[in-house]
Amino acid sequence: MKVIEVLIEYSIQSLNRPFSYLYNGKKNISEGFRVLINFNNKQIVGYVLKTYETEKSKEELQDDLGFNLEEIIDVIDESPLLNKDLLSLADQVSEYYLAPKISVLQAMLPPSLSPRRGSLKAPKIAYDQYVKVIDNNEEGLTAKQIELLRLLSQEDKVLKREIKSKAILDKLIEYHKVSIEKVEKRRLSLPNYSYHEPPQLTDEQQRVVQEFTSSEDEIYLLEGVTGSGKTEVYLHLSEKVLKEGRDVLMLVPEISLTPVMVEYFLKRFANNVAILHSELTPAEKYDEYRKIANGEAHIVVGARSAIFAPLKNIGLIILDEEHVESYKQDVTPFYHAREVAIMRGKMHHSKVLLASATPSLESRARAQKGVYHLLRLPHRINAQPLPATTVVNLADYRNLDRDSYMFSLRLRKEIRGVLDRKEQAILLINRRGFSSSVSCRKCGHVFKCPTCGIALTYHKSDLMLKCHHCDYVEKNPEICPECGSTYLMKTGFGTERIEEEVNRLFPEARTLRLDSDSAKIRTKIPQIIEQFRNKEADILIGTQMIAKGHDFPDVTLVGVVLADIGLSMPNYRSNERAFQLITQAVGRSGRSDKKGQAIIQTYIPSHYAITLAARQDYELFYRKEMEMRKIQSYPPYTFLASVTLSGKTEDHVIEGIYEVVDFLNANLQDEAIILGPTTPYIPYQGNRYMRTALIKYRNQNLIHDVLKKLLDVYRQKSGLSLSINIDPYNF
Repeated sequence: MKVIEVLIEYSIQSLNRPFSYLYNGKKNISEGFRVLINFNNKQIVGYVLKTYETEKSKEELQDDLGFNLEEIIDVIDESPLLNKDLLSLADQVSEYYLAPKISVLQAMLPPSLSPRRGSLKAPKIAYDQYVKVIDNNEEGLTAKQIELLRLLSQEDKVLKREIKSKAILDKLIEYHKVSIEKVEKRRLSLPNYSYHEPPQLTDEQQRVVQEFTSSEDEIYLLEGVTGSGKTEVYLHLSEKVLKEGRDVLMLVPEISLTPVMVEYFLKRFANNVAILHSELTPAEKYDEYRKIANGEAHIVVGARSAIFAPLKNIGLIILDEEHVESYKQDVTPFYHAREVAIMRGKMHHSKVLLASATPSLESRARAQKGVYHLLRLPHRINAQPLPATTVVNLADYRNLDRDSYMFSLRLRKEIRGVLDRKEQAILLINRRGFSSSVSCRKCGHVFKCPTCGIALTYHKSDLMLKCHHCDYVEKNPEICPECGSTYLMKTGFGTERIEEEVNRLFPEARTLRLDSDSAKIRTKIPQIIEQFRNKEADILIGTQMIAKGHDFPDVTLVGVVLADIGLSMPNYRSNERAFQLITQAVGRSGRSDKKGQAIIQTYIPSHYAITLAARQDYELFYRKEMEMRKIQSYPPYTFLASVTLSGKTEDHVIEGIYEVVDFLNANLQDEAIILGPTTPYIPYQGNRYMRTALIKYRNQNLIHDVLKKLLDVYRQKSGLSLSINIDPYNF
């Protein structure tokens, strides 16, 4: 008899503890296995934390423990899911982010291996069956059997499904003339690129590579202006690491950038590359995960979750565009790929390279203090100048185009020039859809998401109203539900509206749109990028997906249609986000031998985030923004943690959050600043009301101890759920 301690698949704090079961079977079972169990009269999946033998009977054990024990239903796996390094990493991530360990394990593993019930129906290994000749002796065979045997003998091996006569093949198998060989089938097809000869590194690139390889430091920040050749540095360093017999983990922030980076690495390293990101099918993820785990690929390129790739001997971890907030997961466990990369780097004694043209203030501050080793690429390849940038004040009527309230006279003129010169342009508006809200002119009713309470966006392409937070969808209304009026007004504009306006003003222009709507069909992202790169379109319109990482040689104009979006958001990072987005977008222009320019349209042209982004002056922005952060006690001068309480009854939640704040004040006293309680930007989600408190602190150990006590208190409270987000980006 074995006692099995398991974590159950529900990733909520109240169930974040081991549950005991019994096993009396003969299958192998140890830490890291999944088991099928009965929990609260439901069959679910458990993850084994510990097993031990016992001589006691079930009744004796129950008497000792003081509760009833059930036997597990079945052992799912034949071997542990994770190696010791990844198990240790799961413990570190769970501890640092105060997240249920099961949620970390579920984030680490592909759907087919995840410790949750749905994994049992997820895709497993797929095989191709080949027929192979093992005996050419034709004695005793019929003419038809000899014919097939001779045909098969002429080939090395043939797919079984390609053989028409199953009966004859079965006889040859029965007579041991041929055998069936199963070969694992890969369901992800990567392009076959010819080898790309590495270009000669510039003096600046060589200096960076030399400084990186000769230093004993563990964490590096590469600050390189847009177009300075950071990608070639990644490739060069990766080649050195591979020659040492070690592995490379290459992260990009957006799925839209993954195909581009995969192409660079495939051209240099061919079949030694695997990819991992959320847009792969479960079957593709499973195949790529096993390919990595089996040591068949030593380079992994992927988005945030690829930080958990099962590489065994990591020598280098790279985070491209390290400033992008998509590296931070916005659901439990609230991990940041940068921090997990540093954890993995220490475990593998490998170097971590963070890179960006506009590093996050936290990373740059750490580099200034010497925590990170700062590397710089201050100039573009071949000394190409940065784009000439013009800020257009939309509040000045003299700049407005009477025929279009979206485009200024200057932007319209420059688009016309690009089209006449047969060059290309990018137009950025960081808002998708056609109109940002729909309201009633008569009574003022605004159509809002019933789940989140935020305004629904009108999408003209399918005549639907959509929530950009939870993906709620409803048909475009014809009447106001409050007053019955048919006078409905659409306000604001997004990528769809910009595309329509471009087609109206420039009917001869060929346009493409890239946002999370046009990219819902997963093959569309690389397809749209490739079409634009091949000059099958003149103008690319999109959101932040087009603002970073792409290299289009014929783009000579970038237009930021409305730079103000996001600046008014109630978040201490809003200035930083605006600066980074504009800087990255402007950097898409003039990357080849053609001179580039950028037009930034704004209603607040004097805002330093906009003026300094136009000048590509990161240094001055960093100094000004750090002054603001210091005054307000925000990172990097403090750490943050947000505590969110949710429940189905609003009064219950409000009462509870005040108790939370009282608990924090009593236990932290002068060690932290408690802000709140407040109503979050999205106050209602999944039929649950939400309230938040924010903690600013310097002593991480003390805060973690207090927050653990708080979690213990709320494990016992019914009707309320408490979640903690360490280093939150949104609150």
